[in-house]
Amino acid sequence: MNPLVRRPPHWLLIHADTAVAVLLALASTTGRAGLNVSTASALVCWLPVAVRRIRPVPAYCGALLTAPLVLALQMNRMATIAVVALALYPVSLTLPVRRSAIALVAGLLVTAGALLVSMASAPRRANGWPDPAFVVGMAWLVVGASWSLGTAARTRREFAAREADRRAEKAVADERLRIVRELHDVIAHSMSVITVRAGVAAKVMDRHPEEGREALRAIEEIGRGSLVEMRRFLGVLRSPGGAPESTPLPGLADLPSLAHRAAEAGVRVDLSVSGTVPDSMELSVYRIVQEAITNVVRHAAPAHCRAGVSVADGTVSISVVDDGPGRRILPAETAETGQAGGHGLVGMRERTMMYGGAFEAGPLPGRGFGVYASWEIP
Repeated sequence: MNPLVRRPPHWLLIHADTAVAVLLALASTTGRAGLNVSTASALVCWLPVAVRRIRPVPAYCGALLTAPLVLALQMNRMATIAVVALALYPVSLTLPVRRSAIALVAGLLVTAGALLVSMASAPRRANGWPDPAFVVGMAWLVVGASWSLGTAARTRREFAAREADRRAEKAVADERLRIVRELHDVIAHSMSVITVRAGVAAKVMDRHPEEGREALRAIEEIGRGSLVEMRRFLGVLRSPGGAPESTPLPGLADLPSLAHRAAEAGVRVDLSVSGTVPDSMELSVYRIVQEAITNVVRHAAPAHCRAGVSVADGTVSISVVDDGPGRRILPAETAETGQAGGHGLVGMRERTMMYGGAFEAGPLPGRGFGVYASWEIP
């Protein structure tokens, strides 16, 4: 919400302002007998306090116009200053600082002039007290304090509104990043396997048509599965409130089929899974293993790969190690060479860091490449 947009005041606050206005009116007319013109005029002068939250600027202007009249009638000086201060608070709360500062200066000048004129025309006491400078200083202190409180409250509201906007923008960015990461993992894995299988089909179709048809059927199956996942993510974007569709998300139970597809693309995967992972973490575990195996298919096929997921002592551990060439295109190398590289390692690291875990990936001594991720279960 924009902090400059004034919210309607609560009815309790309006009634409270009315009660304060009545009390000030009674205090200013104490000791005056009967209802005469001056007393009636004084009662009207407290109306700005009753409507200060409904119409801040008109109420404050009315307080500045009536304050000299009330002081000229020799009413209670502090009650009059209280009216100006109370009317100034909602002005400083709702207007920008520069405009409310102009209102503050106007209030200081009006109160000072009215007080000095009122004291000059009033009978002097024998000891000459109160001192005009002291009275004006106290009035300015009260008015300035009211303006400072309103400005401080407005600053807090602006900060809270900016913080709420920042959190909302961050939530949108995080959700966008999550969807992009999911789509990347789905498309990268599927296209890598499809590319390999299409190459196989092209080579063996003439001599071994049955094997070529089997490769085409695998491509069709992988493509259909990828389209189902992509439709689910797009459905999250299109549906009101981002409600996901009923299609279940992949988890640990889908890792064997992932290993089977990798084998069809020329990467034999020895898969081992021990322990159970919380449902909220299964997708991340699956995606990390999927991306790591996809990188093996893309950069090292044909190769042998060992993929393991274990849960022990409240810690999830993931390792994917292959015996192919250890060279990979890393994000840092991409920035230095200007070559187009993937975002797979970045995505795996981000998924691991979501749980405050540790992630490592790099060539192994001699030959092969390893990916390791671990985090503690809350």
